[in-house]
Parts: sequence; structure tokens; C-alpha cells
Amino acid sequence: MGDLLKSLAWDDLRLVKAIAEARGMPGAAAALGLNHSTVFRRLGQIEGAIGATLFERRRTGYALTPAGEEMTRVAAEIDEKITAFARRVEGRAISPAGDLRVATNDSLLVHLLTPLFARFQHSCPDIRLDVVIGNGSLNLSKRDADVAIRATDNPPENLVGRRVARIAWALYGRAEDFPDAASPPGIEELRGRTWVSLGDELAAMKVVKFVRANAPEANIRYRANTVLGLAEAVEAGLGIGHLPCFIGDVRPALVRLGPPVPSFASDLWLLTHPDLRQSPRVRAFLDVMATELTAAKPMLEGEGGRRATQEAPA
Repeated sequence: MGDLLKSLAWDDLRLVKAIAEARGMPGAAAALGLNHSTVFRRLGQIEGAIGATLFERRRTGYALTPAGEEMTRVAAEIDEKITAFARRVEGRAISPAGDLRVATNDSLLVHLLTPLFARFQHSCPDIRLDVVIGNGSLNLSKRDADVAIRATDNPPENLVGRRVARIAWALYGRAEDFPDAASPPGIEELRGRTWVSLGDELAAMKVVKFVRANAPEANIRYRANTVLGLAEAVEAGLGIGHLPCFIGDVRPALVRLGPPVPSFASDLWLLTHPDLRQSPRVRAFLDVMATELTAAKPMLEGEGGRRATQEAPA
């Protein structure tokens, strides 16, 4: 088998296909731009290499043997793929194709990424996205995902990527509980309010540490282990809490109780494994997402957010 694979080339398949279509040497020679003796000699070499007769020589022309029929079928399939490839090259640039697994969290997906993914698939329709949701770190070395979109100030050292924005956080409450948006309560009154916070799983975050240090324990009445769940809690009136501005500012039922707190902000990264960054699918995705997320920087960084009228508790 190994010797056969080494001895066969596309030109051999093309020659057999031409003889089959012309049912003889003269027509095949004309189609290939070769002389009759060259076609005859090469056919003999091919049959010798594969150890099988490809044609029966009859008075009416060359008839295919079973081996010849199989080789002609393979040649036709290859010729069709080459022709289709040439048409695509002539008609448009070839776009990346295949599956791409993207890891992110629920709040980024719901409030930011889904419409960006839709625009990406419009520009790269042959790439199929498989989105993996979770706050835990995935092992991109083992292909748990091809790309991760994460908010972190300390991306893993074994990954490479782009920092595309800074995610701002501010304190929010329910608008109906703070009707005078132009003059929100001061910090002392806010400390006396009911608070919601992220849970113990995210205790290392500065925003969680702030709530624990500044709000009485008895006033922290609700905890959630996702930012999206925290936003729902604030909107339901369970208490005031810190949220990313790109989530809080788009909810009409919420009001900012102060400007973004710089120390609570975190970087937004597009990450992949070094071995994957030259993959056409990964490169295309990173390029499009970097452009889209850069355009979204004002929203992500809390610029122009309404109702930020007093110094934030920090």
C-alpha cells in the first residue's frame, strides 16, 4: 500500500480519466496535450505500478476494468473538488471554516457578546461557534476551548491574547427606591441600606471585599455566585449592589448611585493557546472580536453613563 501511494500522482489519475472519457488514446492525447506514444507509455507505467489492468483493449475502444472504473471514479471526485476550489478562489477570498469553541461567562454572553457573535458568523458563515458558559478556568491546552473571553487582571501565563477594554463597576439600586437620581444618598445612608453581594466563591474580588468591609453583615441580605444573578437581585429590589456598568446602565429599572469605582475595574481579555493563534478560525475570530469590543469600549468602561452624580463609595 505504501509503495502504491508513493507511485500514484494526480497526473496519473487525470490520464486514466481522460482515456476513459475519450475511450481511446488519440482523444486522450489531444485532451491532455500529449502525443499518442507518451499516453500509451504512461498508461503502461501506471498499470505496472498498481499491479492491475485498467482497460481492456477492444475494437470499439478502451473499456474500463473494475480497477479502472474505481480509479476513474476517484479521479472524477478529485477533479470536482479542484474545480470547486478554483471557482471559490476566483469568486471570493476563501474564508475559514470549521468548529470554534469559545468560553465565556453568562453576563458577558447575555449583555454583550451574543450580537457580536451574530455579526461574526455573518462575516464568517463557515465557522460554527460552540459557546461554553462558566466562571471557572478552562484548560485551553487540552482544547476545553479554543478561545476564552474573560474579565481578569491576571490572565494565565500559558495563554496569549489581547486586552481589549477595561470593565468598569459602579453601585446601583432600583430606580423606584431612589426617585431623586440627581441627588443620591451619601455613603452613610447607603451603608444602612440592604445590600446584595457576590458569594464566597468570588470573595477575592475587590468589590466583594468592599461590601464586607463597609456594609453591616446583617444588611447583606442576599448573595449570588454570578454577576447576572446579582443584577437580577438588584432589579428585583433585594438590595443595592455593585455591577459592571455595561449591565447596570442598560437596565431602565436601575439607577447609578455613584460614578464607576476605578479600583473595582477589571480587564477584558481575548485569550487563546499559543499553538492555536495561527489557526485561520482563531485568527479570524480574534480579529473580528477585537474590532467589535474596541468599538464597545465606551459602554464597557462606563463612559457617559447616566445618573453618576456623586463620589462613589470606595
